[in-house]
Amino acid sequence: MKIANPLNPVQVEFNELCAKGGGAGGGPARTKVQELLHNGSKTLNKMAFDEISQHLKTFSSANPWHVCFAVGLGWGHLAKIDEDFTAAAIEVLTDLDPAALSVATAFHLERGPTPIEQSLRGGYLMFQRVNLPATLPDELRMIGRAQERWLSPLVSPSMDRPKYIGSWNATAMFMVALFSKPALAATLSDREVMLPPGGPIFNGLKILHKAKILKTPPSGNELDDEAFEPGSIYENNALMAELLQGRSGWSMIDVHSGLYMLGTRYPASKGWA
Repeated sequence: MKIANPLNPVQVEFNELCAKGGGAGGGPARTKVQELLHNGSKTLNKMAFDEISQHLKTFSSANPWHVCFAVGLGWGHLAKIDEDFTAAAIEVLTDLDPAALSVATAFHLERGPTPIEQSLRGGYLMFQRVNLPATLPDELRMIGRAQERWLSPLVSPSMDRPKYIGSWNATAMFMVALFSKPALAATLSDREVMLPPGGPIFNGLKILHKAKILKTPPSGNELDDEAFEPGSIYENNALMAELLQGRSGWSMIDVHSGLYMLGTRYPASKGWA
């Protein structure tokens, strides 16, 4: 149940908790794992709050949802986090400008330019289909309603889902919007807004299931390309809500960031806790 070749302090400490035991089925103690996730989320949270705040300030005249979508691609490790990328992505999401699309795809990471291109093309189509508030809402229920509108055409059998608008691109933009409002994000205590369920989050949930912290394994898979399982968004957010229970003073955002640290294989995470 230990993590092979741990990359960051959260993963190292998790292995230590596994060695100590004290939990269900010989696994780590639940309260200690919750404390680890909470503490491990703090640096990542601050980085995220600072990053989206700066981007929204720099691109204050742009559609804020476009900014959040672009930053979400960076947080999903599809693109380098860079203001030049964000500027190009905003142009693509606004009018599908081909020159801007070429610039944006140059910021690709190890998965290549296709995920960026397809995500931005899909994002453009989604913004044409879905009417979102002109400004980022200040209430969880309003962000949740905006997300429901965004999800609606993705689950409709009568509409074609754009490529790469899977579970990450269906939810990440709304998580980024929450990070722009730290006080509001701190009140997320259930599934008022669905958070991304794949990638390192899926891995983190899988690790905790093997460690007997969670009774149910996560649903879906790591990737966010052509496969789309809407149920996995709700099921994995339910597992996050389960992890939240029993410890005060933290939120679903903290659970999500802690799971990211637990499940990531990104080498730079070594300095994030």
